[in-house]
Amino acid sequence: MSSEDLFGKLLDADAAVEWREKMRSADRCVVFTNGCFDVVHAGHVEYLAWARARGDALIVGLNGDESVRRIKGSPRPIVAFPQRARVLLALRSVDVVVGFDERTPEAILDRIRPDVHVKSAQYREEELPERTVVLKHGGRIALAPHVSGASTTGTIGRILLAYRLHC
Repeated sequence: MSSEDLFGKLLDADAAVEWREKMRSADRCVVFTNGCFDVVHAGHVEYLAWARARGDALIVGLNGDESVRRIKGSPRPIVAFPQRARVLLALRSVDVVVGFDERTPEAILDRIRPDVHVKSAQYREEELPERTVVLKHGGRIALAPHVSGASTTGTIGRILLAYRLHC
């Protein structure tokens, strides 16, 4: 076995749809979640493990760099897409990563049609812009418990403070 065998797969949208169809034909429950995952922390890891536990396989929709800039502002992302994807693919809970460039995941969800779409319980289901697409394809939405005290913004703030104090 090579070390590469221990990573999930980075797929483009067409290949992710094909992978999803193989899962569907094998009667496997596919879960989808999405995010920027800029500076991965314990909250992300807990969230992704919770998402994966909702089914047989997990696809993570990862915002592209320009999409992250539109959502989070100009200095972000801290970590470029290829490295963010690689870190996610090293997690046991993540089977596939697929990039997307929109602010929200409706277009990729419309193509992949997961059985379950996971979002943080920080959101309310009826407020999710992707809700209509998920339900249209017979999927359901699951809200993951939020891990308090774990955030990328908080991590970046602590790093900046540490550098100010020690440099």
